[in-house]
Amino acid sequence: MSIQENLQHIKSSLPEHVTLVAVSKTKPVSDLMEAYDDGQRIFGENKIQEMVEKEAQMPKDIEWHMIGHVQRNKVKYMAEFVSLIHGVDNLKLLKEIDKQAHKHDRTINCLLQIKIADEDSKFGMSSKEAQEILQSQEFSELKNICIVGVMGMATFTDDEQQIKQEFNRLTAIWEQLKKVESENCNLKTVSMGMSGDYQIAIENGSTMIRLGSSIFGERNYD
Repeated sequence: MSIQENLQHIKSSLPEHVTLVAVSKTKPVSDLMEAYDDGQRIFGENKIQEMVEKEAQMPKDIEWHMIGHVQRNKVKYMAEFVSLIHGVDNLKLLKEIDKQAHKHDRTINCLLQIKIADEDSKFGMSSKEAQEILQSQEFSELKNICIVGVMGMATFTDDEQQIKQEFNRLTAIWEQLKKVESENCNLKTVSMGMSGDYQIAIENGSTMIRLGSSIFGERNYD
């Protein structure tokens, strides 16, 4: 199926409250434009350099999401245009995003990345660490960021029961963190679910899914 057919097929089955992020990493601009022409406006990249290059070439009504692990020294390159940063897993990174957003006189929305998988390879903070950040004095002083939700990745496994439990864990943490809302924290989003497990994610509370291969086909790594 073509990119447009894939998109239409996925969108027809999505509940209204679920936002689709088209994960376009490693894909050429021509592929992204095919999705754009079918109405897709939210694209997710995991490398800042690649996102910056694509942003320069593509229409300006696109929402760019940074979904990969973020290095603090690279935040400045995307601060002018990024709509949502998914993988925020420490206060130092939040401070840097705030600093760079201030330079452009804008507020950057962020998701706290929570570690829900058993795998060691996944980044993220514990529920306790997230709570401590949101309740800290340092966090309350950040005026150019807003925490709009949480993000998590399930273990890469065929065990659906385990995936379900991990997604449930994230939804429960989200519900818990919502109690500590402040001026720069308004938790509306639960970003979980990728091409292999997004249906389970939606069933267990996801409001934002990140799909790559099921839209664009398998990825070509050099």
